[in-house]
Amino acid sequence: MNKDLTVGKPNTVLWRFCLPLFGSIIFQQLYNIADSFVAGKFVGEEALAAVGNSYEITLIFIAFAFGSNIGCSVIVSQLFGAKRLRDLKTSVYTAFIACGFLCAVLMVSGLLCGKALLDMIHTPDNIFADSWLYLKIYILGLPFVFYYNVATGIFSALGDSKTPFVFLACSSTANIVLDILFVTAFRMGVDGVAWATFICQGISCILAVIFVFKRFAGIKTDEKAPAFSWHLLGRIAVVAVPSILQQSFISVGNIVIQGIINTFGSGVIAGYSAAIKLNNLVITSLTTLGNGISNFTAQNIGAKKSERIRQGYRAGIKMVWIVCVPLVALYLVAGRYLVYLFLDTPSAEAMSAGVTFLRIVAPFYFIIALKLVSDGVLRGAGLMKKFMIATFTDLLLRVVLAKLLSVSLGSTGIWTAWPIGWTVATVLSVIFCLKSSLMASDKADRI
Repeated sequence: MNKDLTVGKPNTVLWRFCLPLFGSIIFQQLYNIADSFVAGKFVGEEALAAVGNSYEITLIFIAFAFGSNIGCSVIVSQLFGAKRLRDLKTSVYTAFIACGFLCAVLMVSGLLCGKALLDMIHTPDNIFADSWLYLKIYILGLPFVFYYNVATGIFSALGDSKTPFVFLACSSTANIVLDILFVTAFRMGVDGVAWATFICQGISCILAVIFVFKRFAGIKTDEKAPAFSWHLLGRIAVVAVPSILQQSFISVGNIVIQGIINTFGSGVIAGYSAAIKLNNLVITSLTTLGNGISNFTAQNIGAKKSERIRQGYRAGIKMVWIVCVPLVALYLVAGRYLVYLFLDTPSAEAMSAGVTFLRIVAPFYFIIALKLVSDGVLRGAGLMKKFMIATFTDLLLRVVLAKLLSVSLGSTGIWTAWPIGWTVATVLSVIFCLKSSLMASDKADRI
């Protein structure tokens, strides 16, 4: 059901809208966690290292899919808030067509350059073959990743966060079952893990796209909506391209960091692979809540209700901090046991790397959560230049400091770069957000 985010108490509206989004991303992350869990538990430490190593490269492709999601979602939200339903339909058709071309280019590039990327990050010989196998199968499934992301962005733009949740809950559960089935019953290795993800993502994508078009069939317009618009593609690109660049550069930065980590051997790689999955579960969840705030902001901009954006910003911060409390406590107290989820008998090196990473990074989830809420407002308002400045500052600091600190502190120095980058970038994002025209009034109520 479509939901108008421009009416009702902002605090209540955001909670009702964002909680299903939060549940959806938890299930989305189960795809990657399930892959690592099954690889580490049923295949071995090297298999976990291979999946984790390839995962950093897959984030480049996810960056493009995520940017397409955001670009389409923000523009559709603004058009929905303004009740321009004919343009809304055209923007969706345009996004689907453009994503098809973009996805094709990325698939060809990935298949041609994938091995070179694995070489570039110093992938150890003992995990190279499995890393390439996992990456290759993932690339073949890119159309599913792209169209699913765009479809869920459309649902969110229309205020419907429950439909994607249902799709993901079912497909993620199926993915876990298929992972275990392919690896244990069919005696497949890393390829079994990859094919299970491919199949389940494909099913959820197809269902999501079908439901989008069924939903649009119920939206009546006076005139037939054109199938493509260069003007609306330009509007989508204004939001999507900076988001893609931001996520892509973050992914490239993570690949550089992965290259530094790889110099410490497969034990540290395995420990990091386990810990980074747990970390990404939190960061992606908080990012998704930030995306919900983008939809809220964009709809209210379309409806010219800027006072609700200020109220939503404060409500969003409270929401993400409440979410952070149990996650931070869990990672600090039970980090060692969480690493055991991925490895039956981890080496001392793997365990030390995973636990140390979580203990250094987890307390700063409150800081990065504040940034992601501020980013959500900036994206929803189309203030992409400021959004990118803060994000690139975080990336640059993390990459440079990871390289420098690893020399004197070893792998611990790499983990220490995360909180420093997050803190500086958060200060910038909050300043940009509070100084924007959206927050120009109501100063007494500012945080």
